[in-house]
Amino acid sequence: MAPTVDDLRNEIRVATGRHERLVSTGFTKEALAAICGDLGYDVGDGQLPTKELMRAEIRARVGLVDHADPDAEGDAFRKADLEAIAEALGED
Repeated sequence: MAPTVDDLRNEIRVATGRHERLVSTGFTKEALAAICGDLGYDVGDGQLPTKELMRAEIRARVGLVDHADPDAEGDAFRKADLEAIAEALGED
């Protein structure tokens, strides 16, 4: 059976040192920052970038888009996005 979106999100959370969630929920800014960090994108100290920017940067880092454009690629992750992110994090 193929993993669900919730399964993929939890796999990504665990791969970045976060805790699994028992209920269906998207990524928090802190979870997105952890994913960014594991993919080599430094979100800096202090105030975190917007969720849209971090999602766009994650897509670029895993090869889903050529460059990070939060206006075009900042929406919530789809299942194919989550699969690519989980695969990229699993390669470490």
